[in-house]
Amino acid sequence: MPSLNDIRSTFLDYFARNDHQVVESSPLVPRNDPTLMFVNSGMVQFKNVFTGVEHRDYKRAVTSQKCVRAGGKHNDLDNVGYTARHHTFFEMLGNFSFGDYFKEAAIPFAWELLTREYGISKDRLLVTVYHTDDEAAAIWKKVAGLPDDRIIRIPTNDNFWMMGPTGPCGPCTEIFYDHGDHIPGGPPGSPDEDGDRFIEIWNLVFMQFEQFEDGARKDLAAQSIDTGMGLERIGALLQGKHDNYDTDLMRALIEASANATSADPDGPGRIHHRVIADHLRSTAFLIADGVMPSNEGRGYVLRRIMRRAMRHAHQLGADEPLMYRLVHALVRKMGGHYPELVRAEALVTETLKLEETRFRQTLDRGLRLLDDELARLPDGATLPGDAAFRLYDTYGFPLDLTQDALREKGRAVDVAGFEAAMAEQKAKARAAWAGSGETKEAAIWFDLAEKHGATEFLGYDTDSAEGQVLALVRDGAAIKRAEAGESVQIIVNQTPFYGEAGGQVGDTGTIRTEHGQARVTDTLRAQGLFIHVAEVTEGHITLGAAAELAVDRDRRARIKANHSATHLLHEALRQALGDHVAQRGSLNAPDRLRFDFSHGAPLSAAERAAVQQEVNAYIRQNAPVVTRIMTPDDARGVGAQALFGEKYGDEVRVVSMGRAPGSGKGLDKATYSIELCGGTHVRRTGEIGAMVIVADQASSAGVRRIEALTGQAAIDWLEAQAEQLHGLMGQLKSPTFEDAQKKLSALQAENRALQNELAQLRRELAMGGGGAASGPESRDLGGVKFLAQVLKGVTGKELPGLIDEAKARLGSGAVLLVADAGGKAAVAAGVTADLTERLSAVDMVRAAAAELGGKGGGGRPDMAQAGGSDPSRADAAIAAVEKLIGG
Repeated sequence: MPSLNDIRSTFLDYFARNDHQVVESSPLVPRNDPTLMFVNSGMVQFKNVFTGVEHRDYKRAVTSQKCVRAGGKHNDLDNVGYTARHHTFFEMLGNFSFGDYFKEAAIPFAWELLTREYGISKDRLLVTVYHTDDEAAAIWKKVAGLPDDRIIRIPTNDNFWMMGPTGPCGPCTEIFYDHGDHIPGGPPGSPDEDGDRFIEIWNLVFMQFEQFEDGARKDLAAQSIDTGMGLERIGALLQGKHDNYDTDLMRALIEASANATSADPDGPGRIHHRVIADHLRSTAFLIADGVMPSNEGRGYVLRRIMRRAMRHAHQLGADEPLMYRLVHALVRKMGGHYPELVRAEALVTETLKLEETRFRQTLDRGLRLLDDELARLPDGATLPGDAAFRLYDTYGFPLDLTQDALREKGRAVDVAGFEAAMAEQKAKARAAWAGSGETKEAAIWFDLAEKHGATEFLGYDTDSAEGQVLALVRDGAAIKRAEAGESVQIIVNQTPFYGEAGGQVGDTGTIRTEHGQARVTDTLRAQGLFIHVAEVTEGHITLGAAAELAVDRDRRARIKANHSATHLLHEALRQALGDHVAQRGSLNAPDRLRFDFSHGAPLSAAERAAVQQEVNAYIRQNAPVVTRIMTPDDARGVGAQALFGEKYGDEVRVVSMGRAPGSGKGLDKATYSIELCGGTHVRRTGEIGAMVIVADQASSAGVRRIEALTGQAAIDWLEAQAEQLHGLMGQLKSPTFEDAQKKLSALQAENRALQNELAQLRRELAMGGGGAASGPESRDLGGVKFLAQVLKGVTGKELPGLIDEAKARLGSGAVLLVADAGGKAAVAAGVTADLTERLSAVDMVRAAAAELGGKGGGGRPDMAQAGGSDPSRADAAIAAVEKLIGG
């Protein structure tokens, strides 16, 4: 029986033999489509190729594309685990032709692969075509010998694909497998087509037409092919299964879950295991591609997937975090084809463990409260929206988890009521997904890149160069001339200006031509072009002019120092905290560096000192910074750290720095930091000068942020700290730091003693001089001795001590003290132990607080406190308490 890995390899190998370029799966975060949250089909990475704004050096391609459908329009989350073929993560096998072959080759490729390579019986296959696509029907008859009753014409959009309201479109043909008449269901197009007998396994899209706004269509100049076949679905078929979750891959993950929970994989917890297995894949691959759990956007969807799986683990009786323990089983099964999963294993494991540890508290509390709410309702009743909102707003239990928990009980949530409660509370709703990826103005950059090719970057070796102005752009449109005072974006054929990328800010400087000069305020990138954002300061800049380009050297030098220090900092953090540390973002600016990394806790003082000392030790080495061009595989082979989620080309720059203690056998074994990086760097580590960490704080859940300074900025900061320290030493009249520490400790001790003495004197003065016989007399209220007093110069925090003293003097009774605390009222009440069943101090302060302009109050029956806004009402407060006690 072929494994899913075998089936994937067979598909890729077959099309490679037929002159297709094997293209790696793109990351799950789309780079070229602002409308998608996640890549959800194989054609996404080729979208611009199909529309003609991008060209590749091949016309045929084959992929196994990672896909996620768990948010937005394409959302299968709620069905996962309960059906045989729904997944959040899946692999889409596809072959593509970009203006090369068309129907006459695509159909034979599919038929030969299915029947010869995979050995599927011809008698079990049937196809659908668009009802007017006589050409496709004829090819099927010729190639496969299918009779008319197994070539079903479908008149609906199910068999007509469109990229959007306008643009490329065309008919498609779908291939179905007949599982036999012992399974309910009819053929596609029939009234009972939703049954499970006939299952679609492959869809071939023929991009044949271009559709216009008026509804007209015309043949595309370059007709193309886009196909998609789910690996899990064809895998189940080839392994003789009728359920995707019974395939070797999913079964291995299900059994890993069962072993970890000691729960039968096919028993009552069967659905829980299926959900865990599916969600483990999507979670791991999303983290490996750079998504981290958060409360918005992609991170919110990831967190939702993770928490849904974690709740199912809880349902299986897992008392401790479970998901992170299953990561290695996934890596064993899929890491061979997806090496990014191997590289991210430590990060995925750490992230899952941290997230599940935090979530278990929310989950346990939320489920208890949900059960309490359900106990108040009739059997089967819908949970009111306000109750679901209360669980969400007060206790942090998300609506989707409430719905998922109720689904197993056959109940629902009043979603409209939930939304009404949300609106009434004016709670901040999660921002609607607005897309991501390339800018929506990318069309002009595509056009310019197609016309002129990518900008050649010279800035690794120089900060000045000559070039030619290839384009001037203003407000998204190309212009031929820009005058003094105008803002413009300038494209040249080659440039020393670094375009913002990888956390490094864009360069600034000047562009000078024969007739004018422009001040470059930023440099950006799009479609391989370096875009110089500039203001014309003299004369004019014209299209085609020769130009002299000069980067601001001092600014560039500071940026390079900060970027190089970031590499050393990254490795020092890994050494100090563990291999789970991975870059989650950075900023390399001229005045500072900022580094975000995966870690769940603040750095201790010792860790922070160790990291800073280690970075500075490697700076002092003044070791050369070595840059090599390598293939991505070779780079990873020497241990180069890559930014998860980044898409690398055929060649990458590998930046190495620092001599690490090692065997000395080869450069890499003796190198401290090795990273894939396209930024600019110092030539030797000594050029960094020094690094000092000035801040360590949380950036988001599971992500820390360090801010640091290098070079002269670091020295200036340290000198400022030293100047302040010497100023303090001068005030203390201390010749040494050690002496200053001793004097400061002595002054602190003396200050504490004086504060205690002063507080005692204030209390004695407030209570009438400190004698037991001094101060106000108590009164008898219904058999209870009651002592009340208004105090001046006493703070609210001193009242409990005074209450205790007064209770001790009374022996038996109640005390009320009202203080004028800086224009605000503070009130405290006390009741001796023998009277607490009859009288409560909490009731006393609440009665007093109401008169003082306050609300509530709290504490214990023998001691309580409250506050108010109007201390002038002290007498009324005392009277209210007297009435309470005396009845």
